[in-house]
Amino acid sequence: MTDERVQLGQGAGGELMQELLHGVLIPRIRRKTSEPPGIGLSADLLDDSASIRDLAFTIDGHTIWPLEFPGGDIGSLSVCGTVNDLAVVGAVPEALALSMVIEEGLSMDLLERISASIGRTSETAGVRVITGDTKVVEQGGVKGLITSTAGIGWRHPDLSTCIALSDPVGNNRPKGQSWLRDDAVRPGDSIILTGSVGDHGISLLSFREGYGFDTDLVSDVAPLVQLLGTSIKKGGLSSAKDLTRGGLSNGLNEWARKSNCSILVDETEIPLKGPVISACDMLGMDPFEIGNEGKAIIAVAEGMVDEVLKVVRSDPLGKDAMIIGRAMEGKPRVILETSIGGKRIMDPPYGDPVPRIC
Repeated sequence: MTDERVQLGQGAGGELMQELLHGVLIPRIRRKTSEPPGIGLSADLLDDSASIRDLAFTIDGHTIWPLEFPGGDIGSLSVCGTVNDLAVVGAVPEALALSMVIEEGLSMDLLERISASIGRTSETAGVRVITGDTKVVEQGGVKGLITSTAGIGWRHPDLSTCIALSDPVGNNRPKGQSWLRDDAVRPGDSIILTGSVGDHGISLLSFREGYGFDTDLVSDVAPLVQLLGTSIKKGGLSSAKDLTRGGLSNGLNEWARKSNCSILVDETEIPLKGPVISACDMLGMDPFEIGNEGKAIIAVAEGMVDEVLKVVRSDPLGKDAMIIGRAMEGKPRVILETSIGGKRIMDPPYGDPVPRIC
């Protein structure tokens, strides 16, 4: 960390952000003191949510621009981003806290629409906003509106059985694992992707910049609570992760690094929509690095993947799900088998190909 000022890319979820977190923030925030019993999970792992005994907890900030976009708005994004972070660690979301920082002069009609969207999306996700905070700042203090949402959820009642089925021998998972963790992917696990990637980032970029790649392409923002819940009931899940900042590349690389394994991915099995392919070809972007807001990867134990895939595809949000690869013994990296028959390393993104999409 040699730069004297924060860079935009350091909030993008890729390598630059990891440098900011581990080089500046975490060493100063997390002092070397003993923690109360029961605090663990992502307190050290930096997973999507942290746990306190049977409770999962997470928080998200949302700076997306524009505030409304094809398929969603900052309100639906605020709810989905938080409940999905809870769902992928194996929690059933219970309640949210919401903070709004509003720019003076924001249209009251727009604020009403966003608030109504928060209400509708919360109802769909099965949660309630139970507390919060509101601030108004002078014009130029923020751009329209930024939100923060914190969420809590209880451990899914079938989670222990689900994890046990992912390792019948009982000796090949992190000691005391009681949640779906990023460090729990094991060689032999198959990787399910719940649907097409890049939809959110490319639809928002097209709308914001006026590219008009395809008028039918909309954001995939959606709550994954039901899809993850039914998958957990089926059993055999080792880990799950929603693919937000940094997209598929970042999610797979976090798994490989934390689980200390290789992940082999077949490019021909990754669902991509035509407009996403066209836009990325035109702009020189990698669609696997583009953020999503309604897609997840799920690691499933060998022998159970077909059953879990069937359950995922039975959900409307998982109808296009595919088995895209598997975890293997080897160096912690992601290897992509390309559509032309070769192989390359799928690195995590360094910066932010599409800023302010979440």
